[in-house]
Amino acid sequence: MSRRFVTDLKDGDIVEEIFLVADKQLRANRNAALYLSVDLRDRTGLINGRMWNVTEEACNHIQTGGFVRIKGKVQLFQGTLQLILTHCDIVPLSSVDAADFESMTSQKIEELFSQLRTLLLSFEHPSLRTLMECFLLDDTIMRSLCETPAGVKAHHAYRGGLLEHLVTLLRTARKICEIYVELNEELLMAGIFLHDLGKTRELSVESGFSYTDEGQLLGHLVIGVEMLSDKIRQTEQMSGEPFPEELALRLKHMILSHHGQYEFGSPRLPMTPEAVALHLLDNLDAKLHEFTRAIHDDTNSASHWTLFIPRLDRKIFKGSK
Repeated sequence: MSRRFVTDLKDGDIVEEIFLVADKQLRANRNAALYLSVDLRDRTGLINGRMWNVTEEACNHIQTGGFVRIKGKVQLFQGTLQLILTHCDIVPLSSVDAADFESMTSQKIEELFSQLRTLLLSFEHPSLRTLMECFLLDDTIMRSLCETPAGVKAHHAYRGGLLEHLVTLLRTARKICEIYVELNEELLMAGIFLHDLGKTRELSVESGFSYTDEGQLLGHLVIGVEMLSDKIRQTEQMSGEPFPEELALRLKHMILSHHGQYEFGSPRLPMTPEAVALHLLDNLDAKLHEFTRAIHDDTNSASHWTLFIPRLDRKIFKGSK
C-alpha cells in the first residue's frame, strides 16, 4: 500500500504511517498533566502530533531526527490540522525509504551554484573578490551550502534551500541597485552571501533537519562572523595585504544585524544603508516564499483560502482556480 503523505491528510482521517520527528517537546496542560507534542515531517510537509497523558519515561525513546510509526486521527483545531496520537513507536532506519523524506529545491543545484559563482566572481573590489574566492575554494563549506536548508520549519526548509535563497537575493540586489544607486552593490551582495552562511554549521541534515550543538549554543550569526574572520585572515595571506578594517566591520555588522530587530534575535539594529537593505530583502524573500509555498501545499483544496497558518497568524487568499 502506498504511503500517505502530510499533504494527503484530511480532517477525520485515521492514520498509521511512518514520519520523521522534526521536533519533540513534553508539555504540561492546565492540570499539570504531561502531553507529548511532536512535529512530524515527510517530503511534502509538516504536521503536529499530540499524545495526551504521557510520562517522561514513556517518551524517552522518541528523539528529534529519528523515525516513528504513529497511529492516530487527524483533527482540525482552530483552523489547523493536527494528529491526535494513540501510538508513537520508533522504527529502525533500515525500514525507512529515504526518498519519502527528502525534500529538495525544485531548481537544479548545479545551476544555482554556477549562478552563485558567476555573481560572486564578478566583483571588481580586489579585497572583496579575493574574500569570495577564499569561500568558493572551501569545498567543505560549499558542499554544506548545497545541502543546507534556509530554515528547519519556515522558508526554504528543504535541501538546497539556503543556496536557492542566496541566489535569489543576489539577483534581486543587482536589480534594486540599478534604482537605489547610492547603495554599494558589491558590499550588499557580499553581505547577502555571508548573512546566513553560518547555517551550514548551525543546522544538521544527516537525519531530517535539526540544530547542531554549535548551532544551539552559538547560532548562525555568531558562527557567520567567525567564518568571515577566518576567511579574512586567508584573504590577507593570499593577497599579501591587510584587509580594509572598515570593510570588515561593515560585513560583520551586516551579519549581526540582518534579523533587523532585537526581538527577532538581532544583537544590533541595521546602521548602514546596505545593512538595512539586506534585512528588508531577506525578509521579503522569506515571506514571499512562505506565502507561495503555503498556497502550493495547502490541503484545503475546496476553499479559496488556505487553512489558518499559526506561524503567519492568518489564512492566505488563494482565489479561484
